[in-house]
Amino acid sequence: MPQVSLYIDKETLVKIGQLAQKSHTSISKWVGNNLKRLLKDDYPDDYFELFGAIRDTSFARPEELAFGSDTKRMSV
Repeated sequence: MPQVSLYIDKETLVKIGQLAQKSHTSISKWVGNNLKRLLKDDYPDDYFELFGAIRDTSFARPEELAFGSDTKRMSV
């Protein structure tokens, strides 16, 4: 398995160590799991290219409501 060296400050290492200990895992495994989670593809590659692709008036942005139309709140 490939290895990576990280250069981080002591304060960050202490925090990572605490989080790893809390999750009952090693620092290496904790860092690896969190990197995988951050790098996971949640959307298909061209997902964001679809923005604005639908030409339908029902998808129009509604007019913004006036702030004064908001319901009155109770003051505490």
